[in-house]
Amino acid sequence: MVERGYNDLREHIAVLRERGLLWEIDDAVDKDAEMQPLVRWQYRGGVAESDRRAFLFTHVVDGSGRRYGNSVLIAGLAGTPEVYAAGLQCKGEDVGARWDEAFAKPIPPVMVDEGPVQEVVLGPEDFAQEGGGFGSIPMPISTPGFDNAPYLTSAHAITKDPDTGVRNVGHYRGQVKSPTTCGVFFTGSYKHGYMHWEKARARGEHLECAFVIGAEPVVSYAAVQQVPYGVDEYDVAGGLAREPIRLVKCRTVDLEVPAHAEIVLEGYIGTDYLEPEGPFGESHGYVQTRTESPVFHLTAITHRRGYVWTSFISQVTPSESSVIKKVGFEPMLAGFLRDTLGVDGVKRVVMHEPLTNLRRVIFVQFAHGVRQTEVWRALKGVAAYRAEIGKIVVAVDDDIDPDSLDAVWWAMAYRSRPHLDVQVIRGQYKGHGPPFTDDAELLEDSNLLVNATLKYDLPPVSLPKREYMERARVLWERIGEKYGLPAITPEAPWHGYVITAEQWDDELEQEARMAVEGRCYETGQKLAGRRRQLL
Repeated sequence: MVERGYNDLREHIAVLRERGLLWEIDDAVDKDAEMQPLVRWQYRGGVAESDRRAFLFTHVVDGSGRRYGNSVLIAGLAGTPEVYAAGLQCKGEDVGARWDEAFAKPIPPVMVDEGPVQEVVLGPEDFAQEGGGFGSIPMPISTPGFDNAPYLTSAHAITKDPDTGVRNVGHYRGQVKSPTTCGVFFTGSYKHGYMHWEKARARGEHLECAFVIGAEPVVSYAAVQQVPYGVDEYDVAGGLAREPIRLVKCRTVDLEVPAHAEIVLEGYIGTDYLEPEGPFGESHGYVQTRTESPVFHLTAITHRRGYVWTSFISQVTPSESSVIKKVGFEPMLAGFLRDTLGVDGVKRVVMHEPLTNLRRVIFVQFAHGVRQTEVWRALKGVAAYRAEIGKIVVAVDDDIDPDSLDAVWWAMAYRSRPHLDVQVIRGQYKGHGPPFTDDAELLEDSNLLVNATLKYDLPPVSLPKREYMERARVLWERIGEKYGLPAITPEAPWHGYVITAEQWDDELEQEARMAVEGRCYETGQKLAGRRRQLL
């Protein structure tokens, strides 16, 4: 095998271990009733993001006491931004630049003759054995108490356009229904895998598919991004890796899969019928009610010896499934505004994550003083980007931290005038999420666009200047242990600053400096000389 510069999943796990980002659980844990709820607590139990970790379960059992011979990794690809950065083999502050580079310089994959993903090959005769097929896989139940089966959650679906041969690496969940079948839930007609399925159905053919689990992190990161139709996600993954991804041919279908993935499920998606699927706890924060989906039929399983099964922690955000999308989607959307639409002044795009699941609430940060026409072009551009994107879009200045909802509300409260700075665009599709209905009227949604950028001069932010806050922080840390002071984490804005010079001149600056020098009486004397007598 050719040497790789990018890590496979096992090397990634080793990096997580070295960086202190992994909890390895050796106790017996029930994959159906305990595993996902245990990981969920770090997102719903008040655990700071910096204290969250990936979980590797090495003693996996089910409700009957059956023990599985493989480990399960949850939150191991994007449990936190630090875990995600480890997957890219970079620092957290460099992730955005890596995505910019990947989109600008995609690198096509290369074929190799063999790979560890095919160390073990299983077929129909193996599936017929007791506990074979899907039954042999330690697949957790994601939402115990609501989900009606284990579901594929981290599987990347490899398909090809039947007409053009264009490849797609998609991401769809699927309900396990028998040892050899599972559902394939396409969330909308805009999904590229669904487009392939429809083309195959029109030709009277089934759609070949290979589900890849435990791929190299760069492949997983590319697979979950919504790139334009016809763009091969393997190329984007190569851009992230800065070298080609190594692929091998599948054994029973005409598809290519990463040579160093953990496990591949080969087969086809039937086009002759649909079956009920669900309910399933979804990332929009509600249990998706029962729908109809195509069915995947298993023809082969290939895997590494002692493979690691990965499972995304999803449902209510924040979660692994939101982090893994957010980190790449934000620079992609910012690039669309800057490069495709040519909007001036766009500095950042931030997708609000807690509970809202990224797509619905989006903030666009602008350089101070940008033309208002550019602000409105960006707001409308976000709303038009995809059907499910940007139900609420807010524009803010670069002194407003779009990661802080409090700061955004502050801008909306004092920098927007609803009768002038708010627009509603009707006729939008509601996208993935409730209400779950066929009522055409309820399927229509709208976009709320809010321009909360500065349109007039404002005085300084009324907090102590940075130099004084920093001096006080040093004092806090010096006396903290003696007096039992808790550790502090700055929250923007944590110091005062000048917003517009017209509201803060040299005289006012001098008076403030004299005050901390104990010279306030001098200012008082000066102001006394400017008295205005009342009649």
